[in-house]
Amino acid sequence: MADTPEPEVSETPEDELKRKFREALERKRNQQAGSGAGGRGVDPSKIHGAHGPAASKRSFRRKSGG
Repeated sequence: MADTPEPEVSETPEDELKRKFREALERKRNQQAGSGAGGRGVDPSKIHGAHGPAASKRSFRRKSGG
């Protein structure tokens, strides 16, 4: 009884909407997996250089009173 799928009853609008979103997400993931699997080393992110080491390390020093 655990592996037998239940007979489909008429879907509610919420169920239909969830199903459509799941299908769209699956298509999107399949499309991204196909394009990024080449191993080209290209960053697929739209934001470049947001994280990582700074170009030059900044040092802050307290002014001496004088």
